[in-house]
Amino acid sequence: MHVTSLPGRLGIGDLGPEAYRFVDFLQSAGQQIWQVLPIGPIGHGNSPYQSFSAFAGNPLLISLEKLVEEGWLRRSDLKQVPLFPVHEVDYPEVIKFKLPLLHKACDNFLRKGSPSQKEDYESFCQQNRSWLEDFALFMAVKDASGGKVWTQWDHGIARREPAAISHWQSKLQKEAESFEFQQYQFFKQWQGLRRYSGERNVQIMGDIPIFIAHNSADVWVNPKFFDVDEQGNPTCVAGVPPDYFSETGQRWGNPLYRWDILSDEGYQWWIDRFEANLSCFDIIKLDHFRGFEACWVIPASEPSAANGRWLKGPGAELFDVLEQAMGELPIVAENLGFITPEVEALRKHCGCPGMAILQFAFGGHSQNSFLPHNYSRDLVVYTGTHDNDTTLGWWTRGVSRDSTSTQEEIKKEREFARQYLNTNGHEIHWAFIRAAVASVADIAIIPLQDLLGLGSEARMNVPGRAQGNWRWRYVPEMLTDDVRDRLKDLTETYGRRHC
Repeated sequence: MHVTSLPGRLGIGDLGPEAYRFVDFLQSAGQQIWQVLPIGPIGHGNSPYQSFSAFAGNPLLISLEKLVEEGWLRRSDLKQVPLFPVHEVDYPEVIKFKLPLLHKACDNFLRKGSPSQKEDYESFCQQNRSWLEDFALFMAVKDASGGKVWTQWDHGIARREPAAISHWQSKLQKEAESFEFQQYQFFKQWQGLRRYSGERNVQIMGDIPIFIAHNSADVWVNPKFFDVDEQGNPTCVAGVPPDYFSETGQRWGNPLYRWDILSDEGYQWWIDRFEANLSCFDIIKLDHFRGFEACWVIPASEPSAANGRWLKGPGAELFDVLEQAMGELPIVAENLGFITPEVEALRKHCGCPGMAILQFAFGGHSQNSFLPHNYSRDLVVYTGTHDNDTTLGWWTRGVSRDSTSTQEEIKKEREFARQYLNTNGHEIHWAFIRAAVASVADIAIIPLQDLLGLGSEARMNVPGRAQGNWRWRYVPEMLTDDVRDRLKDLTETYGRRHC
């Protein structure tokens, strides 16, 4: 469950009281891992996988209530709150409401902060100077340029000419400082939640997207690390070939890495990225792991992912360098999609578990690797992920636009699931949860929507759909004692509670 899905009256889940209550729920249910989506500032389509920075945090997750507690906002600032929907995030309205209050909090901090508070803030800025100053300027210039992609800014600042950098830093000093303050508050609140979770034996699993958004501070600052032309535009973009979700594949639009240049520089950018994430998470899910062995490359001029080719990635060299720098990495490989023996060899070289998705288990035969009787221990099993329909939605739907399956194939799939799980379909979500928890996989992760038995209305993401994703939220009344007790009982029955 992502942080945005937490309940509350301020339009979006955040790092405030409801996050702590959710940790308490997990502890009382005997759970030991809370997995979240990427926590960076969201870009195109409100996607956490299209972030403006690989290092920054999402300011929309900052708790305004905590800013009131610290004195940077007044309680009266939170009295006139728009009537936000309770079951989903209305991103435009949340942004319109929240960002002005974050700027106001910064002004109050700079005016009223004590010397020790200012010292703590300056220490944060200094410790994160390698990315923070550039990110803050990027966001300030982006706003001053009407939200345009950085390649459409004034030529000098788009090309990062020294005179232009100096000019814009002077012109937008106040705005940039507000973005730095937001990052200070975000990571202060994040680390507070992480400490609270750790004290209750709940680890937080994060998510590192393999690719970087083109419209990001990372590409603007280091275009040499990405396959872009002299104007900064991608020559090729990333995606995946035609698959279960789409007959034309998925065109993500992210620029490709220049792995040769990254290698020449000792992969320091990747080391810095992993160190930043490991300071926030106990475990990391490495998104699209197969892309490190080979990724699907699409000419930028192509409208879909159908016409692409496989291009070799850095392979074991990158992970060997990372382990030399940081020791054994607590990562989970998202080894989904078109998986080859080379991809599995890389995963085993890295010594990290892969993933198994129960919703993908019933469309073939008894040798399907996603069926629990075929699992090895070095797996993380999911009933479904953020890219899947909910289990109840998967069970009840017919042919849909996010699947290439025919009606006959879906019927056979459901019959096999009934037989395999020994169920008539009643409470299918609990049948899936039991199968995952009872398996030999070392870790079992259950999306909160499945725990609550929700249908397609609670789905988080439809791959290939640009808008309308990442919106779902729950309400507090959904986390009932019955749900807690049933999950706790299964956890204890199958020996997964070690606290």
